[in-house]
Amino acid sequence: MDIPEDLSIGERIRLLRESRGMSRPILAGLCGRGPDWLKKIETGERELRSHTLLLNLAAALQVSDLSAITGRSSDVAATVPLGRLNHPGMPAIWAAVMNRALTPATDGTANVSALQGRADQTWRLWHTSARNRTEVGALLPDLIRDAEAAVRALGGTERRDALVVLSDVYRLTGQATAYVAPAELAWVVADRALSAAQDADQPAAIAAAAWNMGNILRETSYPDEALRVVTEAGDLIRPHLDGAPDDWRGVYGALQLHAAVTHAREGHEGDAWRYWDKGHQVAKSLPKAYVHPSTVFSRANVDFHAVSVATDLRSSGKALSLADDIDPDVMPSRERRARLWVEVARGHLQRGDRTAALHVMKLAHEIGAETVTFTPSARVVAADLWRKAPRALRGEAGRLAEAVGVTATG
Repeated sequence: MDIPEDLSIGERIRLLRESRGMSRPILAGLCGRGPDWLKKIETGERELRSHTLLLNLAAALQVSDLSAITGRSSDVAATVPLGRLNHPGMPAIWAAVMNRALTPATDGTANVSALQGRADQTWRLWHTSARNRTEVGALLPDLIRDAEAAVRALGGTERRDALVVLSDVYRLTGQATAYVAPAELAWVVADRALSAAQDADQPAAIAAAAWNMGNILRETSYPDEALRVVTEAGDLIRPHLDGAPDDWRGVYGALQLHAAVTHAREGHEGDAWRYWDKGHQVAKSLPKAYVHPSTVFSRANVDFHAVSVATDLRSSGKALSLADDIDPDVMPSRERRARLWVEVARGHLQRGDRTAALHVMKLAHEIGAETVTFTPSARVVAADLWRKAPRALRGEAGRLAEAVGVTATG
């Protein structure tokens, strides 16, 4: 439909909604939000910052190009996928999570140490495999069912240990199904991770689950709630840090970096760098080679987050300068290295350098193909390059877009 060029984003959303005969509650519900939220967007009282929510709105409105909503063709970031990203491992994971057994295991035995070992190995696989969603996704259904069975079978201290493992497994499930899981599954998984950790009454497990919950809240455009969760978790674990294992301080540092990125995405420059510095100070208190097993908090990850913070603040020059000083190979997580190069590509795009952006995006895809394919920000960059790459690079940009899967709806 023809939309007047002078309309705001909110006015465009209202016009598109009304042209399709959709009520405000219906459209808001399709995005997992309430009608008051949508009303504020449409009236301009609230700014629509989340790219994920923008995609959700476009998909719900059956708009195939974001320019219909943004009104700025030069800002088009991606072709809208009309539906969720798909992964063949999701049905089995869905079944394991949603068909939760209610009766206790009959034999009353479970090997919690072996179960924790399996969870630890699967986390390592998540961080080291180029096909991490596929390979981890294949292991998760049995891991979920076995961890649930252990909690039902055991009592006392063993049950608390099993609850910690269960929380760990659900955190990993949240990571492995991000952006491909239905919204209801994402919330169930995040809530179960936090509930299991709270039942275990173990501060480090609670903090790690809160970090995971913060990811879900931030990606569904609840930044204030995300900050509240990670701040409370930090306050909870801080009194226990003196003499605590390194991993307790590691998850505390990860909470600080989470807050830094959340503030950066909201445009709060001072708060973003303040929390980044808190994470930096924690990293300096840990052994130089230390890496947290699931969040990969480390000195290298602090440096990686500096690039993310600068990019989210649209300080592309600073982001690229910081990236120049990083040795990515010191980061053992392939998934995290791939996301670093996506951030660098975003920085190059902010400066209009699509040649450089294409180069580093190809590198990101070589390092972690599934990380790029299933991460919205990476798909945004790949789609932008597909559309706007210099003529001499259109072939390469097209091949990248095809590999990532962003041309399928074009």
